[in-house]
Amino acid sequence: MRKLLTTIAIACICFTSFAQTGRVLENEIVKSRILNMDRKYAVYLPPDFDQSQRSYPVLYLLHGGGDDQTGWVQFGEVLHITDKAIKEGAATPMVIIMPDANTGKRGYNNDIEGKWLYEDFFFKELMPEVEKKFRIRGDKRYRAVAGLSMGGGGSFFYALHHPELFSAACPLSASVGPLTKDDLKKNLERNNVKASDDAVDKYFSRYNAIELVNSLPDTLKKSVRWYIDCGDDDFLYEGNSLVHIAMRKREIPHEYRVRDGVHSWVYWRAALPTVLEFVSMGFHQF
Repeated sequence: MRKLLTTIAIACICFTSFAQTGRVLENEIVKSRILNMDRKYAVYLPPDFDQSQRSYPVLYLLHGGGDDQTGWVQFGEVLHITDKAIKEGAATPMVIIMPDANTGKRGYNNDIEGKWLYEDFFFKELMPEVEKKFRIRGDKRYRAVAGLSMGGGGSFFYALHHPELFSAACPLSASVGPLTKDDLKKNLERNNVKASDDAVDKYFSRYNAIELVNSLPDTLKKSVRWYIDCGDDDFLYEGNSLVHIAMRKREIPHEYRVRDGVHSWVYWRAALPTVLEFVSMGFHQF
C-alpha cells in the first residue's frame, strides 16, 4: 500500500511539472495564395493552453536574417524563457507566433517590384489563420510584435504601418532600413534590381523606420507602446540611435535601452524576459 501511494505521489508530481510547461510546435503551415507556396511558422503555447477554453494575447516574434521560424526556438530558448517568466508572474500567459521569413525570399517587406508580397501575406493570411486556430484575442490591446535584427526592422515597419493593430512593439538590434536613398539604390544594384526614382522614393518612405517616425500623424504618437534595445557595440547602433532621436524630437513615448553587448543571441536571450514583461503590461488592466 505504501509503495502504491508513493507511486501515485510521484505521478502527481510529474503531472504537475508537465502541466506547468508550455510547448512549441515548430513546423505549422499556412497555405499562401499571395506567395503561392506553403509557409511555415512556429508557435509557443502557454502551460494552461490545453486545459483552458479561454482566448489568449499574442506576441508575433520575428527572427533575424539567416534564421527561420525555428530561430527563436533553437537559439532564443523561447520555451524555457517564456515558461519561467509566466511561472514567476513577470509575464501573462500568451501565444507566441514565429513566422518563417527566410524561405523563397528573405525579409518581412513587400519587394520594390511588387513580385514578392510578404507583408501582405503576414497581415492578410498568416494573422487571420493563426488567430482563429489558437484562440487568440483578435483586438489591438492583446496583440504585440517584437523581433531581432531583420525582425527588429519588421517590428518597426509593421507597428508603424498598422498602429491600429498592435498595442506594443519591441525592436531588438533592429535593421531599420537603408539610411539614405543612395544606400537603397546601391542595395538594389547589388541584387540586379532595376527601379524608377519614383519607386525608390516610395519604397524608402515605406521601409525606413526614421522616415516612418517623422511622418507619423500626431494623433498616433501614443498609439503603440515602444521598447527599443540595441547593444553599445552592435554594428546597427546608428540606425537605432537615429530612430530614438527622431522619436524624442516628435515626442513619441518610448523606452530606449543601450546595454553592453554585440549583435548576438547572448544579447537577445537576455532581452526576451524584458520584452515579455513589457508586452504583458499592456495586456493587463490596472
